[in-house]
Amino acid sequence: MKILILGGTRYAGVHLVNALLSRGHKVTIANRGITPDCFGDRVTRKIIERHNKDSLHAAFHNEHYDVVIDNLAYCSNDVRCLLDSVHTEKYVMTSTVSVYNNFHMDIQEAELDAKKTPLKWCNSDDYTYDEVKRQAEAALFQKYEKVPSVTVRFPWIFGADDYTKRLFFYAEHIFNGSGMHVNNLDARLAFVHSKEAGDFLAWCAENPIFGAINACSHGTTSPAEIIAYAEKSIGKKASPDKNGAPAPLNDVPSFSLDTTTAQGWGYCFQPINEWLYPTIDYWAHMLRMK
Repeated sequence: MKILILGGTRYAGVHLVNALLSRGHKVTIANRGITPDCFGDRVTRKIIERHNKDSLHAAFHNEHYDVVIDNLAYCSNDVRCLLDSVHTEKYVMTSTVSVYNNFHMDIQEAELDAKKTPLKWCNSDDYTYDEVKRQAEAALFQKYEKVPSVTVRFPWIFGADDYTKRLFFYAEHIFNGSGMHVNNLDARLAFVHSKEAGDFLAWCAENPIFGAINACSHGTTSPAEIIAYAEKSIGKKASPDKNGAPAPLNDVPSFSLDTTTAQGWGYCFQPINEWLYPTIDYWAHMLRMK
């Protein structure tokens, strides 16, 4: 298939491109051209400004793709700018667990019906992150309902290539003996590995899946378990401090995503412990090598 990827040069996007190339698809990546990639002549490249409708129209108005995978849509105007410019048989949008209004265990896709969300045309800085992502889904399913689409609702994406270094925060502070403030030690949290996130997006492109779909690793973990394992891997104890640096996952209550829909289509997510602890070991090794 001829597939266009918005993004694709870092994190889960790199794994997505590699997954599609390994399966024989013809891949075009579109971005600002700032971050170098490792794909060589295996991909076609387009330089765009994702939030500029004139840039998108110039790049895509004469183009047709079997699938468009959009990792860069943050708001309703982003969806409109792209889908008014490109011709595609299917659109896959990276969404987020943040679209749900209530975090709890086993959140189901039906808890947010984007077709019933009051639509507001907005830019990414007009509202909070959760609201602009809801608006992106609302625009897609209400105004572009004729475009076969799927929105993938991910939790936090972690891995050794996580440029946000949210998981790294815990290992780094333990290694350096720095005080950190963690206010939800026992909260059960869901994550997904960056490679699996990329693989799942590729899988969505290839299969007749439409609508909203949850995607996350099997199982949950807690900040307490992350810290305990990091202490063991690093060989040092954490320094709890209410006046210390606030942990990246603070204030998040226990939650998990029901992935019955994806499993029903035949996708099997890996257990969270299979990749989480090796990732902590990786960070511990990198800290020792400094």
